Amino acid sequence: MAARWSSENVVVEFRDAQATAMSVDCLGHHAVLSGRRFLYIVNLEAPSEAPRKIGRQSKWDVGTVQWNPHKSESHVFAASSNQRVDLYSWRDGCGEVHTSLQGHTRVISDLDWSWFEPEYLVSSSVDTYIYIWDTRDTRKPTVALSAVAGASQVKWNRRNQYLLASSHDGDVRIWDKRKPNTAVEYVAAHLSKIHGLDWHPDSEYILATSSQDNSVRFWDYRQPRKYLNILSCQVPVWKARYTPFSNGLVTVMVPQLRRENSLLLWSTLDLNSPVHAFVGHDDVVLEFQWRPQKEGVKDCQLVTWSRDQTLRIWRVDPQLQKLCANDMVEELLEGMSLTMESEKTLSSQEPEPQHSSSLLGDDLQDQDGVQSALSSSGRHEAPGLGLPQTLQQEFSLVNLQIRNVNVEMDAVNRSCVVSAHFGSHQVRLVVKFPAHYPNNAAPSFQFVSPTTIPSVMRTKIQKILTDTSLQKVKRNQNCLEPCVRQLVSCLESDMTQEDGPAASPYVLSNPVAPALPAFPRVTNTYGSYQDANIPFPRTSGARFCGTGCLVYFTRPITMHRSVPPTEPTPR
Repeated sequence: MAARWSSENVVVEFRDAQATAMSVDCLGHHAVLSGRRFLYIVNLEAPSEAPRKIGRQSKWDVGTVQWNPHKSESHVFAASSNQRVDLYSWRDGCGEVHTSLQGHTRVISDLDWSWFEPEYLVSSSVDTYIYIWDTRDTRKPTVALSAVAGASQVKWNRRNQYLLASSHDGDVRIWDKRKPNTAVEYVAAHLSKIHGLDWHPDSEYILATSSQDNSVRFWDYRQPRKYLNILSCQVPVWKARYTPFSNGLVTVMVPQLRRENSLLLWSTLDLNSPVHAFVGHDDVVLEFQWRPQKEGVKDCQLVTWSRDQTLRIWRVDPQLQKLCANDMVEELLEGMSLTMESEKTLSSQEPEPQHSSSLLGDDLQDQDGVQSALSSSGRHEAPGLGLPQTLQQEFSLVNLQIRNVNVEMDAVNRSCVVSAHFGSHQVRLVVKFPAHYPNNAAPSFQFVSPTTIPSVMRTKIQKILTDTSLQKVKRNQNCLEPCVRQLVSCLESDMTQEDGPAASPYVLSNPVAPALPAFPRVTNTYGSYQDANIPFPRTSGARFCGTGCLVYFTRPITMHRSVPPTEPTPR
């Protein structure tokens, strides 16, 4: 399940557009929607305004539209229609075709502007040719690349001005425009057709491919025989593109049902489950592009166009971007300066074990006082029905029968103490719950004596627990049990690493691991290694009701059995 989900920030419906493609300009001011009769120019600063129109005289739909990525040519965009590419100019609220590129003999499948030379445009076609055009001389292509099979995708490399990649059914070819006679590398990427192709924004050797075979694969074309990593899905992947912020990937699935969520954000460092789901479109997402950031603004904006004929703009804030970041990298950058300060804070605030309960009580009584003041001034609650009872319910329902772990819960003082020992290390963690928990208010975590794990590990675990709790409380969900299990998982993995061969803590583990198991559907999963002693739930049944009707229930089709690493739950 996605760690977080969100609805769009802006949604505009263009019911009459019937557009099949969309592109955002490099300044982030406009988006173009391509319909059969008109091209619609949407002002992204005020998207609810009526769009401007550019008339088209063609019986063919627009296959692909791409705005020039260079600011010097930000008024130019290209649109392919059957065998022709039209170059449009948009200035001062008016647009027109100023030239056309004709050379292909079959339908054009893809377009892409060069990231280095604003006049260079590449086009691919079913006619097995890939043409590189110089828009200053449109009589014929500057370079022609010939392949045996037609190309469905073509993309310029973002770091090397001479390289480009093309997809042919399930294969990828890497081209150097200086050596047009043959491809410089050949990658047998998938057994099924490739729908999406994208170069890594920071490496000239890495690219991602999405395919009909329900997977996204990551490649270093210098090692074409083995993929670096794989994202296994349960439905075909229509598009997979890197994000403008580090270690992010957005995918569009081909959903089995129209209303199924298909727009997901992943961290390329952990492909087990998506970190975010963009929920809102009622049909397949046809196109998505990132709107360039304004100067001084940390938020990113994702612009999407769907078959439901709505344009949506999603805000991706720094906290969501951080979910894609590598914890170890941030720990090395931030933890180094925080370690000494954390140690001083912990040593000065570490209570003695025999006095810990009284100190916690004094501290948390102040919080309860604040809560009671808020209750009396802002809203009236019946005795015993306030937030402390909600926390009491969570404490009574939590299942934390974990070996070597003891949890002491105090609902009155809104706190709990987690004690654990792994190998030669002991851990004592105090968790304090704020008055409004879990209503978008996360608990605090503090290690106290006699904790013996290193301070660097403390900083890392505290960050992981804070992120986990924030993900839960943003959806008003309880977070104690997930946080404790996350703590146990971190301790077990770190202890395992200590028992294994010595390794430098500053060397990152290689994220390109063997093939990962298929991720659970973005809805629900049931069963795990942690509930081996829980009776298996009833997944179907039927009973006659008082009116004589037969009522039945069954397991939802969107719920799948997870694959436990140990023995399955007994039935």
